[in-house]
Amino acid sequence: MNEIPPLDRNAIRPGGFWRVEVVPEAGSTNTELIARSREGAPEGSVLVTEHQTAGKGRLGRGFTTPPRVALTFSLLIRPEVPAEQLGWVSPLMGLAAVAAVRGTTGLDTRLKWPNDLLVAETKLAGILAEADFSDPSHPAIVVGMGLNVSQTRDELPVETATSLRAEGAHTLRETLLVAVLEEFERRYTTWKGDPGAIADEYRDVCVTIGRRVRVHLPGGTFLDGTATGVDDQARLLVAGRALSAGDVVHVRPGE
Repeated sequence: MNEIPPLDRNAIRPGGFWRVEVVPEAGSTNTELIARSREGAPEGSVLVTEHQTAGKGRLGRGFTTPPRVALTFSLLIRPEVPAEQLGWVSPLMGLAAVAAVRGTTGLDTRLKWPNDLLVAETKLAGILAEADFSDPSHPAIVVGMGLNVSQTRDELPVETATSLRAEGAHTLRETLLVAVLEEFERRYTTWKGDPGAIADEYRDVCVTIGRRVRVHLPGGTFLDGTATGVDDQARLLVAGRALSAGDVVHVRPGE
């Protein structure tokens, strides 16, 4: 991995309100940015690391990546929208990632509800949103993503993972980061004015909709059925139930 160059900070110049900081190493960019949020960090703060040593997934799942092989970053927003609409923040990042990867590499990426970016059936990136309610009148959301860029297939942790390199696609991490931030801001601005405005775009790229699924629920129970849609609060609709991301452990293919 020594041949992979470090991020070129001078090439990371997204438009809009973003304030980007690159650090050599971080345990979790989400954890660090939430701490900064509690200290008053402004909306638009972005923390990028060359090497994330204690990455966080949903429900406390952890992961690590070797230095420089992935695009690992978190961003901070302070949206003034109804609380029931905050479930759209992860999908916003997912839509931004789909548009950015398609635009910079041509790969046909899709989304698996609630937080995976896919190429075909393999996982290219994971997304995690976390809330900071230290100021209840102005809650903040930190949303992070780890996107596999330069790993070979042998270097990926599981067979169900992939990377841009493994898919034969090549783009600089700087280019990809700028594209994600610009695509996110475009949708974020639209969503703040009309929280339902991005729902149709999400449904168009979500591969979970229309499939038979088995939903693993907390407590070891399961829900089987067809995922018939995603509602206006970004909840997955299965067997007459509306499930938020916090309601589920896993969503697997059903029989």
